[in-house]
Amino acid sequence: MMALALLQGCAGRREEVPAADPAEVRAQLLRLLPTQARDREGWAKDIQVAFEAQRIPPSKSNLCAVLAVTEQESTFTADPQVPSLGRIAREEIDRRAARLHIPRLLIDGALKTPSGNGQSYQQRLQAVRSEKQLSELYDEVIARLPLGRTLLGGLNPVHTGGPMQVSIDFAEQHAQGYPLYRFADFNAGWYASRNAAFQAALSKVTGVRLALDGDLIAPGSIMPGATETAARKVGGKLGLRNPQIRRQLEDGDSLAFEDSKLYAGVFALADAAAGKPLPRAVLPGIELKSPKITRKLTTAWFAGRVDERYQRCMKR
Repeated sequence: MMALALLQGCAGRREEVPAADPAEVRAQLLRLLPTQARDREGWAKDIQVAFEAQRIPPSKSNLCAVLAVTEQESTFTADPQVPSLGRIAREEIDRRAARLHIPRLLIDGALKTPSGNGQSYQQRLQAVRSEKQLSELYDEVIARLPLGRTLLGGLNPVHTGGPMQVSIDFAEQHAQGYPLYRFADFNAGWYASRNAAFQAALSKVTGVRLALDGDLIAPGSIMPGATETAARKVGGKLGLRNPQIRRQLEDGDSLAFEDSKLYAGVFALADAAAGKPLPRAVLPGIELKSPKITRKLTTAWFAGRVDERYQRCMKR
């Protein structure tokens, strides 16, 4: 969120910033890069070119924001290895097959098929160590299927480029466009932090422990979730009926939510209970989920680690 705010703040004044000398930007990056980073010249060149292509001012704070996220994501390893990736990939294949009611025997038989180098696809899958290798294996599989690229070319679940694990399709869409993070994306981050603050206030008023994930109503849900259930506990005090609470929570992804009776009422009660105004924005604690993640991690954990790296970079 901090990096987004920094980059978004530059969007409105980019025309006023003179073109930076590429050599000076690369020299600055070499001073800011962590000492343990490998191929420092290569990283400095790639980051400088990216800033120039996206017309983002290469200020120290902007450069440190990018370096902090890059270090957290990859520790500056161009093709990072993922422990037990082959096993993780096979388990994910089995999960997806089960959702589609495809028999495991059929999957086993398909993976025993000899691949281009003579090994079975199962053997190749067990040997992959990075997402790049996994993506290349997927591309080889669909290339050997009739109409494989036509039918499955856009469904590669990996298809990421480099250490940042950025979707290649996403990168291609934004190769020439500025800004990379548009205002709508920035707003999405703000709504999540505002909604998390609302959940914190609601929790204080009701005593119900809520996950501060900014998700007021789960997409497609019919039954009330934890936030809606807690809001119903104070509905009577605020003169709101359950359908009204539901409708107002559904505005959680827009500015309209801040004008709702529910939002104003919950914060009025929470401020009174605390004896002071509570924050109207807090860092969301959204749980990070991926087949690769083996422990409970949240956006708050990730942002905290990135911020530590950012502060170290700024001191350098």
